[in-house]
Amino acid sequence: MVRTTNIKSIFFTTQALLGRLALEGKPLVEKCGPTGVVCVNDYASALPYHFERSSAEGAGQSLGAVAINSDSGHSWDLIKDASFVVFDRERGLKILGPSPSVEIMFNVSDDVHEAPVYIPSQNRLVFAELAVGHLPLLSVDLNRHPPVLEHFLPDPPIYVPNGAYFKDGLVWFGASGGNHTSGKEFKPSLQTWDPETNESQVWLNNYFGYYFNTIDDLVVHPITGDVWFTDPNTAPQLKTATWRFNPKTRATHIVDDSLHQPDGIGFSPDGKILYIGDSGAYSGSDAPADRGKKDTWNSAGERTIYEYKLSEDYTYPVSKRPLYTAGNGATDGVRCARNGYIVTATGAGLDVIDQTGQLILRVQTSFNAQNFIWTGSNFETIWVTGNGAIGKVEMNLPGQVLL
Repeated sequence: MVRTTNIKSIFFTTQALLGRLALEGKPLVEKCGPTGVVCVNDYASALPYHFERSSAEGAGQSLGAVAINSDSGHSWDLIKDASFVVFDRERGLKILGPSPSVEIMFNVSDDVHEAPVYIPSQNRLVFAELAVGHLPLLSVDLNRHPPVLEHFLPDPPIYVPNGAYFKDGLVWFGASGGNHTSGKEFKPSLQTWDPETNESQVWLNNYFGYYFNTIDDLVVHPITGDVWFTDPNTAPQLKTATWRFNPKTRATHIVDDSLHQPDGIGFSPDGKILYIGDSGAYSGSDAPADRGKKDTWNSAGERTIYEYKLSEDYTYPVSKRPLYTAGNGATDGVRCARNGYIVTATGAGLDVIDQTGQLILRVQTSFNAQNFIWTGSNFETIWVTGNGAIGKVEMNLPGQVLL
């Protein structure tokens, strides 16, 4: 027994020594590829002691905020000023191409900017500002150089749209807010907006008479046309859950109620897999008395994307597994690229992961990124919405074609 213990001890000590020797002479981080790109070697899986990452940090913190001792040299500091952080060098540099870029296009208020959606027929980007008393939507005409940011008001108004998706000439909005002071009553709802006529229409605003909490992100299934949406936050009448709405029958089905705060949602290109992010690591309240208060952050809370395989008729999940836990902030704005890679906004930027959940690269923004959308004739340019700014990302990762 003593001999076995000694052999094991020698074995593991040797393995640790070999691992250390393998890392010697190799920096944790180094410049690689085009300007603004750095590569993290070996996923920084073995950091030198003493390292520390505050459990109180939130979405605005990047990997470069980890405090480690001087033994690492100066390489770790390269992360802080990089636009792109590559973890899988072969695939990451291929995605970035020869001239990737991150650019701030507009400075906006510090309020959350959400529900970005692209209208191909008009080459137009639309999104919302989630601020008390701010009703108009924002529009960017991409035909103009430079693009121009304008405001407009759908008819009737759409209150606090948090999620959006373009399908068959219409924009589906998840309206997370309501109002009853204008002579008409509005509640959280699924609505469509016609970009050609500017007319909006309510399709769903209750479940057997119960109001939804705050309809958040949504996606339209590429084959069935059903609208899947998340309903997180406080739950005065209905449990936080993810739902499926059939526009043909107007029937609403609950599809999952296991997540603490279901948030971003997206389908694989073939529609066989559903991805939902849980942003429960943030806690706060939408109650009027709590507006303006900063959400609290718990790094041990829920910040994971889950993968759901769907039934053969694409109507309900048949399996669920955790896919990816965000290294920064919590996952939001979950969408799939044309090649099936998953992209998600995590506050400090965008994470690009493969179908196994492996992080390939991170796009770092200088503002708090909340959501994003692909634009352009070939859906190759990514616009990012968030707090304080609207940005544009150029790299070689096209999105799904939406018509």
